[in-house]
Amino acid sequence: MFKLKLLTDPRWANIAEGNLEEILTDHAWCEQKATTNAITIITMVPEYPEIITELLKIAQEELEHFQMVHEIIKKRGYTFGRERKDDYVGQLFKFIVQGTRENYIIDRMLFAAMIEARSCERFKVLTENIKDEELKVFYKELMISEAGHYATFIKFARQLGDPEKVNQRWEEWLDYEAEIIKSYGKKESIHG
Repeated sequence: MFKLKLLTDPRWANIAEGNLEEILTDHAWCEQKATTNAITIITMVPEYPEIITELLKIAQEELEHFQMVHEIIKKRGYTFGRERKDDYVGQLFKFIVQGTRENYIIDRMLFAAMIEARSCERFKVLTENIKDEELKVFYKELMISEAGHYATFIKFARQLGDPEKVNQRWEEWLDYEAEIIKSYGKKESIHG
């Protein structure tokens, strides 16, 4: 569905499961950032009420996910740590074009879609490879939700621009992401 060019090594799930407190804290902060990103995009598209409506739903879902992860952290007696820097997302952000307003908004949509696609793929790896039954079920549910968010961002990018050009730009995003993801998958973080 996402056409990611480099899939996560399933052994990453072992790294993640080796420090669930860290992976859950990192995940909670990823959800908070996804909420903020959806709200930021809303501020860019005031003339598109239908897009705003859908992005509000995504922002609310991401905030609910943040709350759900936070509840798991509390329930397990873990400490919710400080915000983590996400180098993967930082590298993706550098790829956003700074051209016209329209192109920038489209690229922000594709940026968001890429993060959702990779997060969904990582949740799938967790679902299929960790032993923790509660988290298997949890990450499967989130995987489905993130796939929907990915589809929404791609749809809006195509709606705002020429679909053929957007598809071409998405291929560029896939190539770029494949290069940077080679450096990740070795830490107990969602994108790390």
